[in-house]
Amino acid sequence: MSRKIKSHNSSYRENGPFKDIPVNRNIRSDGYGGGGSDHGEHDDVDDAFDDNPRTKDEAEDLEPPFDAAHNVNDSRFVRRSKSIFSLSHPSVTINSHNYEPDESEVWRAFVSQQHFKNRGQWWTTGKKRSLKRWSLTLIIGVIQAMLALVCNLCSRTLSKWKFDLVYEILDNQSSLTSSSVSASNSYNLANNADANLGDDLWVGNYNYGFSNYTHSSNNADVLTSNAYESSWTNLSSSNGDGFKFGGSPYFTFLAIQTIFALIASLFVWIEPVSGGSGIPEIKCFLNGIDLPNVVKVKTLVCKVVGVAFSVSAGLPVGKEGPMVHSGAVVASGVSQLRTNLWGIDTSFSKFSDFRNDREKRDFIACGAAAGVASAFGAPIGGVLFSLEEGASYWSTKLTWRCFFCAMITLGTLFGMKNLDINWGQANTERLFSFGEFNSLSGEASNFAIWELLIFMIIGCLGGLIGAVFNATNEHITLWRMKRVNHSKNRRVLEVVLVSILVTTVSFVMPLLWGRCTELPADMQDWSNQEKNLVDALVPFKCKAGQEYNEVASLIFTDADTAIKQLFHFREAGIDDASTFSSAALFLFFIPYISLATIVYGIAVPSGLFVPSLLSGAAFGRLCGHLLHKLDHTSGTFADSGTYALMGAAAVLGGMARMTISLTVILLEATGDMQYVLPLMFTLMCARFTGNVFNEGLYDIHIKLKKISFLDPEVPSIAEKYEIVAGQAMSTDVKCLQPIERAGVIYDLLCSCSHGNFPIIQTNGTKNGSLYGTVSRNILCTLLQRRAFGSPDTVSKTDQNHISLGPKRLSPLVQWDTIERAYPNYPTIHDVNMRTSERDCLLDLRPYANTSPYTAYETASVQRTYRLFRTLGLRFLVIVNRSNQVVGIITRRDLLHESLALSLQRGRNARTSGEYDDINDCEN
Repeated sequence: MSRKIKSHNSSYRENGPFKDIPVNRNIRSDGYGGGGSDHGEHDDVDDAFDDNPRTKDEAEDLEPPFDAAHNVNDSRFVRRSKSIFSLSHPSVTINSHNYEPDESEVWRAFVSQQHFKNRGQWWTTGKKRSLKRWSLTLIIGVIQAMLALVCNLCSRTLSKWKFDLVYEILDNQSSLTSSSVSASNSYNLANNADANLGDDLWVGNYNYGFSNYTHSSNNADVLTSNAYESSWTNLSSSNGDGFKFGGSPYFTFLAIQTIFALIASLFVWIEPVSGGSGIPEIKCFLNGIDLPNVVKVKTLVCKVVGVAFSVSAGLPVGKEGPMVHSGAVVASGVSQLRTNLWGIDTSFSKFSDFRNDREKRDFIACGAAAGVASAFGAPIGGVLFSLEEGASYWSTKLTWRCFFCAMITLGTLFGMKNLDINWGQANTERLFSFGEFNSLSGEASNFAIWELLIFMIIGCLGGLIGAVFNATNEHITLWRMKRVNHSKNRRVLEVVLVSILVTTVSFVMPLLWGRCTELPADMQDWSNQEKNLVDALVPFKCKAGQEYNEVASLIFTDADTAIKQLFHFREAGIDDASTFSSAALFLFFIPYISLATIVYGIAVPSGLFVPSLLSGAAFGRLCGHLLHKLDHTSGTFADSGTYALMGAAAVLGGMARMTISLTVILLEATGDMQYVLPLMFTLMCARFTGNVFNEGLYDIHIKLKKISFLDPEVPSIAEKYEIVAGQAMSTDVKCLQPIERAGVIYDLLCSCSHGNFPIIQTNGTKNGSLYGTVSRNILCTLLQRRAFGSPDTVSKTDQNHISLGPKRLSPLVQWDTIERAYPNYPTIHDVNMRTSERDCLLDLRPYANTSPYTAYETASVQRTYRLFRTLGLRFLVIVNRSNQVVGIITRRDLLHESLALSLQRGRNARTSGEYDDINDCEN
């Protein structure tokens, strides 16, 4: 049964030509086409709680009790936004982007002026714009490379300082143990040396001397009994002793890592959007959703500095995901060249052509590619990552620009790392490298063809591990949203507790292993890379220079070093030693991936790539080691490093569900084309297996944040039940006439949050057809600039039905003047409407988009969905056969939940008679 929405304006509003469309069923209370930022609601994103019982129940689980009695302007939208966007900005509206320009008269006049200036000139405006675009792309690549290099340098410096400090204490205690053995006649310490050392790991011992913790055999020299005469004064005078916490390696390790984690969390406190990897947010931004503060300069600073501390804190996180986010922020900032940070306006009119949603989207896609190139040294993989995981829209020109940006990023890194060689032999080391892969048997590959089946099995197992990881993290995130995320204090406390847990587990695992393994003795045939990796093995409670602790060598070192050790230590036949045993790999793999499941989602900048690669490499090497044990190390199977590479790809592919881009990234990181086919088989099997159980982790987190993300595929329910646009559309449409009273428009903008308004041309008749559309931003700008004319231009008898003519009834505001405020357009609260101005006339014809995208009510949802997503539309006007507006479709209407609700209305829920009175004038 249709109903009329009650008028909310003056008596003229009730009797005049400004009409509401009758509503058959209002499926949501928010605005359509993006909504304004005036009331704090979410325009077309995630506000369909009123008629969806299931969504409403979810809201009650995640938020305070839902009060259906409140209207669209009350505080319940503030409570919703906390669950929608990670509690980052609870009072900020989430709008949709507008990738298609409004083809209005003022826009056409602006374009014509540009063409007029270019007459007879070779250096035209278009060429200038193209040069500026490529120049800005070059600047983006250079800046991103410099940021990545600084971030990597800071994290490595902090990690090295931390490990050196802990190594020094461990070395001193090892030296003390040796001294205790030599002084067994004193205090009978020889029988209790091991026990004392175990206590000293936790409590500390103040009576020892100092030596460097290196792999030199000098560290194993036995100290004389004079070591016992060292006092607390000697300890305090040593470099960095203020951080040694009584000489206990555990508490020193715990304090440093917790402080680093706390600092990283404080940056997320300052800017909540900087938490996590940032890849889900960038995917949403490129999908057409304008998430607040995602690409702000403050977010960039907090992200880059915070991730340096979170990596240094020893958490199972990486820098690679945040580098993608930082590249996107750099691209946005450079392309817009304006910021209000620190109260300084850096607007430049020379680059105003790029201040729109479409240009910003393309630049951010280039920045994402530059981020991957800076992280992995993989420019082609960066372009494919931006295509596969990021942009919903793609073009050939955008491909070239992304390639150029990634190339500049890699070239800048290459140049900055080789400044001191004077054009000599270049250093090809990347920020994150897998090391140098070589064939172990001459021209032949490192694997047999029949082993591709084993690699596929590893891929399936990796997909299963990824599915378990995603499901577990999803449940932890849901608990976190209910219990933790609503309070910044609790988020910081969670980081501290998780850091204590990670540090304790990391310190206990080498103690539980408690076994020392001799260093490889015969290394004549080993490469320099392998010899350097042997030097990086950690002698945790072992004789330095002679033995090492297998588990500690994977924990008390950088993640990239641990990955290289798993990839490159030989284990292929009977002559090759087993550097890491099966038990050590298992003891490392299970706790590490479990901690990574807990850590991803806490309030620190963190990436998923490194923990997935490291845990997957341990899993793959474990599989290879077991196969060699099964074969009695006769050399039938490929070396364990090859299996480690396949395992790393399988686990990462099972979590993120990437295929094309991840294959190329891994190939560029390894630099060995022999692994093309094995990686392709492994990643495809991991994706297929994981998709059986759930989605990728990024997609899961997007849905947990209740963001209206449009997937590449149309929801299956649309095709299964043959849903048409007339069922999916929202009928709560507010319409305007080409010439309206200023008071009418002002009251409309105050009373609703719609982002766009159809303009209906009635010409005094009962039925009216679609004239065009006008956005909320333009209406607010016109009202703020008083762009309306005197009411005396129309006779009293014609006030209800203003006849249209060629004469403009109000002053004209130029297109560049309107767009100069982007993206901070004025809101209705910025408009001061005087009583004497309410009857003034506002001519909307010059500002109306006279060629909006429309669809018939009988069009299938599949076609509507593809049109909406491919073009990046903000809204789609639904008309009948007479070109009369019958509804509006936004991205919220195309989600699975809304389509399921639309089935309740039925295909023929409306009759033709209801269409006829859609523009009725109540007199």
